[in-house]
Amino acid sequence: MSDPALSQLVERFQKTMAHAWMVRTFIKHCDEVEDYPELMGIVRSVFDMSRAIDSKTEDPNTYFKSARKKIGKLREAAEQFQQDAWSASTHTNFQQAVHSVQYATEQMENILAEAENLIRSCR
Repeated sequence: MSDPALSQLVERFQKTMAHAWMVRTFIKHCDEVEDYPELMGIVRSVFDMSRAIDSKTEDPNTYFKSARKKIGKLREAAEQFQQDAWSASTHTNFQQAVHSVQYATEQMENILAEAENLIRSCR
């Protein structure tokens, strides 16, 4: 394992996280959230993941350890969001937000697996 390889994975994770953050921003500011407060679950989960990792980008081992702790909650929130978004609106923006956050979560899980393999191979 080389440190640059893990740093590249951190960068990929951060870029993927940006997609989830945009979904968070869309939902946080949409009018439908007033009538469907359950939509805030994805907002909170993405924020929670972001807070857990953003200050750790210079330490990939700690970064991925923190991300691993939060990914399950993000996955659950993304799954719940799929159900809640459909109830709130059938508009294409909501459908695309669901696809986006699900894809971002899948990609984060894949990056986490890559990072864990690199970290293990170093031991």
